[in-house]
Amino acid sequence: MLLIELKDYVNPMAKIRRLVADGELVPLIRGLYETDRNISGHYLAPIIYGPSYLSFEFALAYYSLIPEAVYNFTCASFEKRKVKQYTTSFGTYTYRDIPSNVYPIGLNLHAEHGYGFIMASPEKAICDELYKISPVRNMRELEYLLFEDLRVDQEGFFRLNLTDLRSLSVHYHTQNHKLLHAYLKRRHT
Repeated sequence: MLLIELKDYVNPMAKIRRLVADGELVPLIRGLYETDRNISGHYLAPIIYGPSYLSFEFALAYYSLIPEAVYNFTCASFEKRKVKQYTTSFGTYTYRDIPSNVYPIGLNLHAEHGYGFIMASPEKAICDELYKISPVRNMRELEYLLFEDLRVDQEGFFRLNLTDLRSLSVHYHTQNHKLLHAYLKRRHT
């Protein structure tokens, strides 16, 4: 779009370089720029690499399920077959695959300050996080993983929509998700 807007210039790329040098454009990745230096970095996550949505640690912190502040914008993607990472002046963005069949499930559209962005529901963020972690062997290890290693707030966890969490967990087909499903079934039947 920028090249189209600058089509009347003899050398549009030189004009773009001048706009960057003057601080009117902030480079994100090759060929992608932002005009607002003060924009919150999480609004840019799905634009930098997609399709994607915010999830994992970022979403868990956003929903106050973990106590740590997260400075990396962690995102879920699918069928990319490798972890992608971009470092920009707005922060570091990490994109990690999840199974294609669960990608569209459990997403929420958020609106803040006139910007829209897609983020995993809290339940989906838990499932996405468990997907990237090495398998645990039993429910006791799962409980330790959730509440000690990941430091998920236990009260907050049990305030989640546990029916949604259980139904999401069956779509991931991993040991961690099978244990999560059994753990939730045992705790709330």
